[in-house]
Amino acid sequence: MLTQVPVPVHRPSTTGTVTPNVAMDLDSKAAESTTGGITTNSGLQRGDTRTAVIIYGPGQENVVSTFADVLGKPFRLADSFQGQGVMVGELEMVLGVSAESARISVASRDRNTVVAINAHNVDLGMPPDTYLSAQCDYEFLYTGTRFLRRDLARFISFTLGQISNYETLMAKPRTFFISTTFPDVRAALPNIEVLTVGCDAVELRVDLLKEPLGDGTFAQIPSLSYVGEQVMLLRQRTELPIIYTTRCTRENGRFPMDDPNLFYEYLYRAIQWGVEYIDVEVWLPEDIRRKLYENRGNSHIMSAFHDFSGTFKWPSAYAQSVFLESCKYAHIVKMIAIINEPNENFELEYFRSKIRAEFPTAPPFSAVNMGETGQISRTFNKVLTPITHPLLPIIAAPGQMSAAEINAALASLGQLPKTNIYGITTSSSRIQVPHAPFYEKCFNELGLPHQFAVVERQTRGPLSVEAWCNQRSFGGAYLNPAASFTSLMHNSTFFSKLNSGAGPTLTEAVRTIGMVDTIVVQSGPSSSPGSAPPSLPSSPHRRSESLFGSTPNNTHGFPASSSLLFDNASWRGILCTLTRDLAPSAYFRRTAVVLASNADDAASAMYALKALRMGKVYTVGFKTPLALAHSFDVEPFNSLESLQRARAMGGDAGPFVLVSALGPEKSTLVGMLVRLFGGAKGSSSQIRKVFLDLADGPRKDDPGAIAEQCGFAAYGVADTTAFTTAETVRLLVGQNVPYSFVRLTSGNGMF
Repeated sequence: MLTQVPVPVHRPSTTGTVTPNVAMDLDSKAAESTTGGITTNSGLQRGDTRTAVIIYGPGQENVVSTFADVLGKPFRLADSFQGQGVMVGELEMVLGVSAESARISVASRDRNTVVAINAHNVDLGMPPDTYLSAQCDYEFLYTGTRFLRRDLARFISFTLGQISNYETLMAKPRTFFISTTFPDVRAALPNIEVLTVGCDAVELRVDLLKEPLGDGTFAQIPSLSYVGEQVMLLRQRTELPIIYTTRCTRENGRFPMDDPNLFYEYLYRAIQWGVEYIDVEVWLPEDIRRKLYENRGNSHIMSAFHDFSGTFKWPSAYAQSVFLESCKYAHIVKMIAIINEPNENFELEYFRSKIRAEFPTAPPFSAVNMGETGQISRTFNKVLTPITHPLLPIIAAPGQMSAAEINAALASLGQLPKTNIYGITTSSSRIQVPHAPFYEKCFNELGLPHQFAVVERQTRGPLSVEAWCNQRSFGGAYLNPAASFTSLMHNSTFFSKLNSGAGPTLTEAVRTIGMVDTIVVQSGPSSSPGSAPPSLPSSPHRRSESLFGSTPNNTHGFPASSSLLFDNASWRGILCTLTRDLAPSAYFRRTAVVLASNADDAASAMYALKALRMGKVYTVGFKTPLALAHSFDVEPFNSLESLQRARAMGGDAGPFVLVSALGPEKSTLVGMLVRLFGGAKGSSSQIRKVFLDLADGPRKDDPGAIAEQCGFAAYGVADTTAFTTAETVRLLVGQNVPYSFVRLTSGNGMF
């Protein structure tokens, strides 16, 4: 019985003991709340609170200060892990120990209070010290690029358990991953933004890597040194989670099967490198699979089974036994087989529904059939379907399809009914941002030739928001600028009648912020709150906005069986911007200052700061609504004296984050305030403060440049807009578009 085998619930600490996750904010999985709304997925957790000790190489002590900066903590260099070197109770300090000293004392460290990270600069040569690699909890490989902080923020946030994408991915209605089949990942990097459109993860096929040797030949098995560098290079160029795979020779790979311990060595090293998903083949001895599971840190295990014999049968007892064995030490179960007859695809679907019914607590199940005969099963599978891309040199398995091909197949099967998606804007915002070209490019890459148009809204009448929504073919919309929930509902018979008179479903973000920038269609009574609409546009012809006409076609009206979800994507764009170069813990219980002309402009930023568990927020220029101020320490600046008092505060009470939601016409005022707080004491001279400017448009002064001069890490509206756009696409069509692709198509490439 499956209920008798362990189903993953909690992550173990690096000591091997199982400890529950400590939530940093809201529930990490979208679910219905008691008020009929849905909780908002923050993905943030308090994580590992042990003291981080960074082992650095000769002349590389500066990396310790970078770790400390990303974690938002002061640092000091210690002599060793013993005695007065690493002292108990230094939780709010990042410590650095030289590699020479660490070799003597790292094995005797107190693992309950210390997490050891071996930091190695690849530019100085490979491999790292093999003893330190084996002894440390984690290993960070880096190069001296301008993206070091970004790479480090991702690594440290994940390895310390502050950010996890597993729950987010498993809550999506459909997920894909692309398998890189290059012998050297460098060949994929120039096109990585395009390759990963529609993907939720990227697989590194370690067994397909070809490490060149000095004599012109290639190593039979790539060394850990070479593999580690490949992981580093891939992580530097994509924000997607990585699936690390060592496929064996029997399952269409190149990794030899004569030494199972070799698999453990390579797979465990991936855990130390902070790889998000580890592919573990179910044929491996149980003690190896169990040991990997028990020592997985914050990585998630994907149990893998591939059968190329052509004799595998889904209705067999053997298939169920493989599934049950796979469930023992896995967060995701993947089973793939070669089939001979088309009807075997339906046998797989029966098997899928059977195990879902009999084992409801089992890990998510990913299963497809290989070969051309099995391609239809790839449209049925909804959990991490492996895909390919025309730019890849070879396909990773027979019958693999691209995301565009799968979407086209779904459309031909009637699973993607044709709908219209709108960008509902005002005249000013429509001029500032060329929305339509991006969405057309995005939908083209996804193979979803939507009917898309940018339209202007009016408060009432035939061009109001509700008029565009009240169409049978309505497939969703984004609102730019966002509209208040109150204004949308004011005298709106259409919105009020949704959900049998209960009105549209609201996410917790909308209920708290009060602003709506995304409207998602929920089709039928069985659709899950917060998921992307199952009905996606599938027009066979690209349509420009001129073909829509100037008014909505609401002859038949919005289907009574469907409903609408009001969401806010802007707060997540702000959250992602703030955590791009800093770990979430850098903001924990710190102080922020928010500038805005009104509460609506500041609401999304305030909600993002609340998700980061900021300790206190000073406000300038607006009154905070009660919904936002609840369980949140907010104090308005109502005099020059109060502003000076906040500026003079030391320790964590001093301003760490400054967010301006003032318009570009007030850039001079913002610059003055930046200079004022740039001279504040802060909690430590070692810690760099953060400035976020949400103003869009021409301005007299550049507050961002002033902030950089004053020692801030400065971010602008281009960053938040790109992250918000990626979130909006995910909400509207249920598929992932990387931040890097958004920047690329907007003419602001990252690299």
